[in-house]
Amino acid sequence: QVQLVESGGGLVQAGGSLRLSCAASGGTISTYAMAWFRQAPGKEPEFVARVGRTGERVYADSMEGRFTISRDNTGNTVDLQMNSLKPEDTAVYLCNADRRPSAFYTSPGEYWGQGTQVTVSS
Repeated sequence: QVQLVESGGGLVQAGGSLRLSCAASGGTISTYAMAWFRQAPGKEPEFVARVGRTGERVYADSMEGRFTISRDNTGNTVDLQMNSLKPEDTAVYLCNADRRPSAFYTSPGEYWGQGTQVTVSS
């Protein structure tokens, strides 16, 4: 069973950038599609981006062009580069692993990390 640990969150001003990283252990991410979700207080987790086992990528509409998801199967990590951040991007960002190999799901898979807080000030 894969374990996921996120890092890289923090406080940033609007217009700034952050790079989140998700490190996997107990399994290799090459057998999973990997995704990022985010959860604001009192809300359900929201799909952000997903990369399939063969590298295709899908983004939520509001993140397209600002966020980039990438996977490193050798390093067993998945990153999320976030540019042009807005206050409404403030949330806990969660890494997710899914046994379904395709990029074309926006629902989460079985495995979650604990999350990393991203706060964007105006």
